[in-house]
Amino acid sequence: MLSKYLLLTSLICTPLAANEIVFTSTKIQIDGIAESSWDQAKWHNMSHLIQGEKPSSDDFSGRYKVLWDNQYLYLQAELVDDVLIDKIADPLDRYWDDDALEIFIDSDASGGNHQFNHTAMAYHIALDNQAIDIAEDKSPRDFNDHLISQWKRSSTEPNHIIWEVAIRLYPNDFTDAKPLPAIPLVAGQKIGFMLAYCDNDGSDIREHFVGSHAIKPVNGDKNRGWIDAGVFGQYTLKNQ
Repeated sequence: MLSKYLLLTSLICTPLAANEIVFTSTKIQIDGIAESSWDQAKWHNMSHLIQGEKPSSDDFSGRYKVLWDNQYLYLQAELVDDVLIDKIADPLDRYWDDDALEIFIDSDASGGNHQFNHTAMAYHIALDNQAIDIAEDKSPRDFNDHLISQWKRSSTEPNHIIWEVAIRLYPNDFTDAKPLPAIPLVAGQKIGFMLAYCDNDGSDIREHFVGSHAIKPVNGDKNRGWIDAGVFGQYTLKNQ
């Protein structure tokens, strides 16, 4: 009897694995405010330098949580950035050289090259919450209808912001000519996911590009997420 009780207790108390994303039964409000629903999710660090120089913790640091329901993958990023810059007015022009949150999504964790197709997405979300990725014609376009984004600066620590995003996932055969509807999310589904931040402190180009996952360089280049979905982390949607 005691052994059965211990087994049951261990099942109930099993912590969420690092590669699992927990379900939320409460819809997340995308408002840059961390409500209690986020308490069930684990923090993950953004500490891997992808490009540029590694910033000091006062210049930039970040961590994030992820939740899901049947409609959306929810992201909450807690960021420290001492200078917020959106100097290029045209959202399709050099969007990677302004401060931007970049979300990489592969809806079935199949990996592969997605540079000029939509088998995976690399959403560059600017400070005005516009989301840009490369289209199949090799030009940038907005995918604002794929997600909802909002960030808010802390009232007590002005360098701290909370950035929340609700992201819809799309099938591998989504194309610009045939924009299929978003797919429902289900428990047990495997997805590819990675998060990064473009940090500019006033230069002509971004000074730092920092992400959530270590990337093996190709010819010395770690900036592979916008090309190869195989560098994303792989996660399982968990119903808890």
